[in-house]
Amino acid sequence: MTETESNTYDVVVIGAGPVGENVADRTRAAGLTTAVVESELLGGECSYWACMPSKALLRPVIAQADARRLPGLAQAMRGPLDTPAVLARRDEYTSHWHDDGQADWLAGTGADLYRGQGRLAGPRTVTVTGPDGTLTTLTARHAVAVATGTRARLPDLPGLAEVGPWTSREATSAKAAPGRLIVVGGGVVAAEMATAWQALGSRVTVLVRGKGLLGTMEPFAGELVAEALTGAGADIRTGTSVESVRRENGTVVAVTSAGDRIEADEILFATGRAPRTDDLGLETVGLEPGSWLDTDDSLRVTGTDWLYAVGDVNHRALLTHQGKYQARIAGAAIAARAAGDTLLEEPWGAHAATADHHAVPQVVFTDPEAAAVGLSLAEAEQAGHRVRAVDVEFSSVAGAGLYGDGYRGRARMVVDLEDEILRGVTFVGPGVGELIHSATVAIAGRVPVDRLWHAVPSYPTLSEVWLRLLEAYRDN
Repeated sequence: MTETESNTYDVVVIGAGPVGENVADRTRAAGLTTAVVESELLGGECSYWACMPSKALLRPVIAQADARRLPGLAQAMRGPLDTPAVLARRDEYTSHWHDDGQADWLAGTGADLYRGQGRLAGPRTVTVTGPDGTLTTLTARHAVAVATGTRARLPDLPGLAEVGPWTSREATSAKAAPGRLIVVGGGVVAAEMATAWQALGSRVTVLVRGKGLLGTMEPFAGELVAEALTGAGADIRTGTSVESVRRENGTVVAVTSAGDRIEADEILFATGRAPRTDDLGLETVGLEPGSWLDTDDSLRVTGTDWLYAVGDVNHRALLTHQGKYQARIAGAAIAARAAGDTLLEEPWGAHAATADHHAVPQVVFTDPEAAAVGLSLAEAEQAGHRVRAVDVEFSSVAGAGLYGDGYRGRARMVVDLEDEILRGVTFVGPGVGELIHSATVAIAGRVPVDRLWHAVPSYPTLSEVWLRLLEAYRDN
């Protein structure tokens, strides 16, 4: 390799997914010269293999399910989805896996783009190996921000590589529905992809090692989603792991811990994520290759005064919206330090990603949807809070019945009995994803329960569940 050039910037960002793009946007807005390095497509995992394609696949599924709950529409919705049309719309939302539009946006910020593999080569130094093998050295005056995200983690099963398993990438970009699909895992990716492909024509079997789906949420969330998936035709087996997997004449054969032999056309492993830091040059700055990068609340890597880790790579909250929030905080902190300003690092300050600890919202786009923010009851109790959970069925809300016949769903708020604020809120039911921001505001703002009583929900909407929750809390 030949070093072709050496350039100096105020900030160098490694990774141009939504998080890296937002760091660059914030540092450029502060007047700092910024370089962005990307080895794949600008826009990252979210734009091409995660958030956007998965939700494009799921939206018709959910719309059809909602329509089937309404007399006057149900009769028209009896047929199957037009799977090729759904996949074509998915392709539009991924820009057919081209990043021209993202490149134009980044150029508009004034940041310089370097395509290739970026690696640390000592403090404040990044080398970029271009597609043609040429080497460029970038030096940062103030900060290097790592925003390389994560990759799918596969189990150590003999012969797995020969099987050619699906990860989340293949599951969201597949060109056709497999006739039979095994989904291994019980988290968000497993639940969403089982929902999507079952509706798009696959016969889905879900193998969950734990007790049920969506194990990090309130137990009833996974239970309601599992009931709906089973009703749609999926086979869900809990307490089950895969002991071996192979292909026989093109067919996937998985043998479970129960001794069952399951055949399928494809097998998806949705068994967690690993940080993309194994080929990042961390060893040149005293850090462990392949490790998660620990940070303070300004997103600066522990033990350094120049290196930042933003988004999934720091393992704080593996969600695109939370990574973009961190990017805004990190960009502001980098700019403040570069200017010699005093940082506002107290909780909820302009340079502290406090929401990562207290108010992380998440929506699972299954049917029914599951949405949560803050702590579950179990998490709140484990954290030592004196709390009480209040549960309400959505059947008590007029807006739920209007939303669709046979509406099923449940809401829970976890109330801190000492401070009289909310520690967590969970909604499960059709359409509840749009309710979760109200709960996020209540938790992030530490709004007292007695003040929430004066936040009057409109009638007849699903939001009236707030009134029912507050009534239940006051009456008991």
